[in-house]
Amino acid sequence: MKELFTRISGGTQKLEMIYLSGNGQISQRIIRVVKVEGEYVLAYCYTKKEVRKFKLDRILSAYPVRRKVGA
Repeated sequence: MKELFTRISGGTQKLEMIYLSGNGQISQRIIRVVKVEGEYVLAYCYTKKEVRKFKLDRILSAYPVRRKVGA
């Protein structure tokens, strides 16, 4: 999964992510990866409306947000 984050870092691609926090809370977030720093992903979180740091081993799944087609 680290390869995915590294490949799209710094771009405009949004990802939908399922994340397990340190206290066991599961959340679903939309993010845009800023950069990968070792075992962390620095990303803009559209849920919290700020740049956040996510630990790679706590990311349960991540997949591209599909763009809506049509009007």
